[in-house]
Amino acid sequence: MGAMAAPATTRPLASLTDPLRRQSGLVIAVVLVVIMELLAYRAGINAFGVLVSGLALGSLYALVALGYTMVYGIIELINFAHGDVFAFGAFASLALMEKMDVNMADVNSQYDGGTHTVNILAIHFSAPGMWLAIWTVAVAMIFAAVVCAVLGVLIERIAYRPLRNAPRLAPLITAIGMSFIIENALLQWRGGANLSYPSIVPLTHPSAFGSTFNNVDVIALVVALIIMVLLDRFVNGTTLGKAMRAVAQDREAAQMMGINVDRIISVTFMVGSALAGAGAVVYGMDLGSVGYNMGFTLGLYAFTAAVLGGIGNIRGAMVGGLLIGVVQQFVNGLDNGGGTAWSDPVVFAVLVLVLVFRPAGLFGTQVPEKV
Repeated sequence: MGAMAAPATTRPLASLTDPLRRQSGLVIAVVLVVIMELLAYRAGINAFGVLVSGLALGSLYALVALGYTMVYGIIELINFAHGDVFAFGAFASLALMEKMDVNMADVNSQYDGGTHTVNILAIHFSAPGMWLAIWTVAVAMIFAAVVCAVLGVLIERIAYRPLRNAPRLAPLITAIGMSFIIENALLQWRGGANLSYPSIVPLTHPSAFGSTFNNVDVIALVVALIIMVLLDRFVNGTTLGKAMRAVAQDREAAQMMGINVDRIISVTFMVGSALAGAGAVVYGMDLGSVGYNMGFTLGLYAFTAAVLGGIGNIRGAMVGGLLIGVVQQFVNGLDNGGGTAWSDPVVFAVLVLVLVFRPAGLFGTQVPEKV
């Protein structure tokens, strides 16, 4: 009897891309950032400030890009409504803070030190300003994450699941429709004017390496990086994360192994939307205002980041978002701010150049080809 063929093995989603490709993609991103920093320094621009603000903005793009890349990696759908889910989270957290005690939602002056009286459900107590700020941000992020998670699951259940086996154009058009529905719901809810968002913490401008930067940018960057690290650990180190990677690799095989595919897809939408909600609070703190149509522009940049890093690749989406943020802030800083008009063309030019030489993105796609 001939030798039995070795059983076929299924490579997990995290290892579909060759490690060398991932390393070279990271090197390319780092080299691009170093070149921009050197050019900024030679042009007399606040180089370190550009780096900090760029990474802070890019981290917000990355949080939204993670939702795009997770959904695409699971069901190969471009969820155009995801940016508007992000905007919904910003509005939901703003509504919550408006209902909180004024000490917990006022800008700057309430958090400049000292002890403040807090009133929660008719319970009065005193708290240091720093812990009050941390409490406010934490409550707002948790609330926005829960609201957006529920919204994401409802969108998947109502709009996308009935079309899962339909031609690809049908769910794509549905995603665009959901985007317009959410956007117009926000317009009817709070109007078309941009709304001021509480900055929560006092705005300061510390200096380092001969450059000044915004302390809120640093907070936004740190919070976003913590969220991204937790997501990476969740996807790669938990049973539920392994099930998500299995469904992304081969949906039919995962179902035969006893994985509830519908549940995993819902969890993917829930996690991606929750990230968007938490990121919306950081976005509002950093930029100071929110608008009903902010999800479209932000979603466009985030989707670009997902493609730049490699669609379906979680770490690629993170690096892609950070890189786009630095590119945008670098161009904005040219000619004493005169480069703002060129930031969009330059960002997309970088995307085109990268895709010409690396069609799968910097880190390579992690969506398996159907044979």
